[in-house]
Amino acid sequence: MSFFLVLAAAAGPIEQIATTFGANWAALISNIISFVLVSLLLKKFAFGPIQKVLKERAEKIEQGLANAERIKAELAGAEAKAREVIGQAGAQATRMIEEARVAAAAEAEKSRQQAITDAQDILAKAKVAGDNELARMKAELRKEVTRLVVETSAKVTADVLTVDQKKRLADDANRLLANN
Repeated sequence: MSFFLVLAAAAGPIEQIATTFGANWAALISNIISFVLVSLLLKKFAFGPIQKVLKERAEKIEQGLANAERIKAELAGAEAKAREVIGQAGAQATRMIEEARVAAAAEAEKSRQQAITDAQDILAKAKVAGDNELARMKAELRKEVTRLVVETSAKVTADVLTVDQKKRLADDANRLLANN
């Protein structure tokens, strides 16, 4: 009640100010009531939903920032893993290159040894072929020398030697040539 007393006591000067400025109490009170009603309606139906949307948006932004930080950490981990995989791949490639070099050297040595073996086989076959040819030629030479000795002996001795003597002479000549 004291509020109303203060209001009644101050009503005198307020009335005087209101009369000076031409205030209409009925219009003023209706405007105040309208303002309060509009303020309450706006708060309930406009500002409330807007504040809710703004709060949801702020939460989404916070969640997006948290996701961005998480993704950034995952990206750093993925980059580290990629560097590790690249390092392992480089080491594996180096190892494979070294293995290929060793295998190539072994294959080259094997090929060299095979070439040496092949060359030795060729030389051995050539020697055998040469020895066979030499033996064949010696046999032909013996026959020819025997024939010439027999022929020469026959001409020298003419008809003096018998067939058996000629044969024995040929055999002796063959034996002498075979020993040489």
